[in-house]
Amino acid sequence: MKYGIDMGHNCPPDTGARGIRFEDNLTIDVGTKVASKLQALGHEVVLCKPDRAASVRDSLSQRCNRANASRVEVFVSIHFNAFNGQANGVEVFATSDSGRRIAQPVLDEIVKLGYFNRGVKNGSHLFVLRNTNMPAILVECCFIDSQKDMNLFNSEATANAIVKGLTGKLPTVAVNAVPDEEQNIDTSVMRLQRSLNRLKVTDKNGKALVENNQLNPETKFAIERFQGIVGIEQTGIVGETTWNVINQILAKRILRPNHAGGPVVRYLQHRIGVEIDGIFGPQTEAAVKKFQRQYGLLADAIVGPMTWQKLIG
Repeated sequence: MKYGIDMGHNCPPDTGARGIRFEDNLTIDVGTKVASKLQALGHEVVLCKPDRAASVRDSLSQRCNRANASRVEVFVSIHFNAFNGQANGVEVFATSDSGRRIAQPVLDEIVKLGYFNRGVKNGSHLFVLRNTNMPAILVECCFIDSQKDMNLFNSEATANAIVKGLTGKLPTVAVNAVPDEEQNIDTSVMRLQRSLNRLKVTDKNGKALVENNQLNPETKFAIERFQGIVGIEQTGIVGETTWNVINQILAKRILRPNHAGGPVVRYLQHRIGVEIDGIFGPQTEAAVKKFQRQYGLLADAIVGPMTWQKLIG
C-alpha cells in the first residue's frame, strides 16, 4: 500500500494551534513515527508536508498536489484540536464512503487509549480532503488545550493506534523513535545555543555564543538576558517555560496590531528597539512599519513570514 502522510501545518504562514502543547511539534512527532512504522511494515510512504509556502492555501495545495502526483492510495492528514480548554476527545474526518471505512478503525484504535469518542465526521469543508484524488482522512488526535487529553497523550501510543487502524497490525521489531524535543527540554545545550544565536541574543560582550554544547558562563548570561527580554523569571536555567517561549518565537506566527501580546511581542519590541511592555500598540506598530520600510517590505505592521525572515531568518 502506498500512503501519503501529511504532518499538519509546520509551514509558515500555515502554523498550527497552541494550548498546553504546540500542534506543530506534535504533528511532526506523531507523523514521523507513523511513517516509520508503515515503512517497517513494508508499505511505501510519501511525505506530503511542503518545506515552504507563500500562503496557507499554497501550503494546502502543495500537500494535495504531492499526494496526487505520487498516486498514493490512501492520504492521511494528522492534526490536533484546540477549542476552549474543556472540549476533549478524538475525531476523524472523511468525505467518501471509502474514506469513512478507513477512518472508523483509526478512530476506534485511538479511542482505546482512553479518549472521548467524537466520531467519524463529514470533512467536505476541509481543503486537503476535497482536493485529493484518493480515499483520504484527517485525524484530529486529541485537544492540545485539554488537560485531560494531554494527560493521556503519548506520541508512540498515538502513532501505534493510527498504524493499527490503517493496517490492522504493528511492526514486530522496534522502530527508531523520533525524540520529542518538547518533552526532552534539556537534551541539547547545542540546540539552545543555536536557538539563542538565531534569536540574536548575545553574551555580555555582545558576541554570538560559541555552539559547543557547553553550559558555560556566556551561555548562562544569554539565557538570563533572553528571559528578561520576554518577561519570565531570570533563573539562567532553561526549563519548560523558557523552551515554550523559544518555540513560540521560532514558530513565526503572524502578529497584528492590537491582536497580539505577551512574550513574543516583547521579543519583537526588543528587536525593533521600542519600549518592552508586551503590548502591540501604536508605538510598536509604528516601529514595525519603520523596520519593514528599512528592508524594502510592505509597511503594513503585520509581522508575517517576510518580516520574520528579516528578524530571525
